[in-house]
Amino acid sequence: QVQLVETGGGLVQPGGSLRLSCAASGRAFSNSAMGWFRQAPGKEREFVAAVTWSGRGFDYADSVKGRFTISRDNAKNTVYLQMNSLKPEDTAVYYCAAASGVTGTTRRSTWYDSWGQGTQVTVSS
Repeated sequence: QVQLVETGGGLVQPGGSLRLSCAASGRAFSNSAMGWFRQAPGKEREFVAAVTWSGRGFDYADSVKGRFTISRDNAKNTVYLQMNSLKPEDTAVYYCAAASGVTGTTRRSTWYDSWGQGTQVTVSS
């Protein structure tokens, strides 16, 4: 398994930007697809974005496509989520997750076997 720690959350005004980072430990990171999920109060956890182990393949939820960018640096064992043009509806706890041995990307939370503790993102004026 991979141990994951998210940072970079906070309070931002609508239209602003934030970059989340997820630092991973464990040799399985480079062999894992990585994903970001989020959970708003009273709602189920939902898929946000995913990247393949190579960093060349991507998938995004329709609600964030064109505004969010996922990337990874395997040399630093870190995955990022750049969030631009933030909206109040982006307010949620954001979780980083690793899917060991997955060669593509997946939106299914059950395929992810390691999860971070989450970081709060609040978009409000």
